[in-house]
Amino acid sequence: MRSDSRPAPAGLVTGLVTGFVLLLALAGCSSTSDPGPPDQSAEPSVSTPMETPAPDPGPRPKVGECHTLTWQQALAPVTAANSVKCSTRHTAQTYFVGRLDLAPDGKALAVDAPSVQKQAQRTCTTRLPGHLGVPPRDLRLTMAQAVWFTPSVETAAAGADWVRCDVVVVSAPKKLQPLPRRTKGWGKAPAIAMCATAEPGTRRSTRVTCGSTHSWVAVSTVDLPGKKLPRAKQIQAQMDPVCREAARSRAEDPLDFTWSQESPTPEQWTTGQRYGICWLPS
Repeated sequence: MRSDSRPAPAGLVTGLVTGFVLLLALAGCSSTSDPGPPDQSAEPSVSTPMETPAPDPGPRPKVGECHTLTWQQALAPVTAANSVKCSTRHTAQTYFVGRLDLAPDGKALAVDAPSVQKQAQRTCTTRLPGHLGVPPRDLRLTMAQAVWFTPSVETAAAGADWVRCDVVVVSAPKKLQPLPRRTKGWGKAPAIAMCATAEPGTRRSTRVTCGSTHSWVAVSTVDLPGKKLPRAKQIQAQMDPVCREAARSRAEDPLDFTWSQESPTPEQWTTGQRYGICWLPS
């Protein structure tokens, strides 16, 4: 999710050798010898300062490029990973390239300033649902995520001001799933739906894509209002009716069904997940 040296101006280099002194050295101080014209190479010279080339901001990312990123690379604010052909194995695809406002209040900001990084986050997260072709609420039930990259401090100082938005799919903890050649409109694919290996909230439960072995599937989300994470009882009171109805509507027997509900952790709440998830056995 970013210095420049200039040569000091050359000083004047002066030197003067008279023709008389030069002839003394060459002809043994003969007073009758013609000194001849002065040595032109001994006249004072001035060196012209060399022009410093403009800093290179580097190439600008392009929409549609594919990349092979690791989990750690996907979390970094800056990446040096080169693009690869989308017909080969890749784990990220660029779906939007925008421009950062590095002086929002008339005061220049560093590209790694928190407010600039938040700007990049908003830019990418708000555009991902449109790229995948699903409403933001439905995107919650997938393992697709937006990751973003900005120029390094050095390239930003040279004039780079872009933000690159990539889509990735988390197939398992700290593991990215290979993507198809084209991801636009891909949001409803079962391969990226959110599932779990065991009942959510238990130790054996791990979130995976529904294309992997699983026993639970995420079916609905419940918004949780407020600036602070509500208490467990408050969350349960808000989620129970929604999750119960989701389970009943999908059950073969409306009198015999089960469900599980998962509330956001404090860390998830801080990073922006203000909703709980309803789960059903798959």
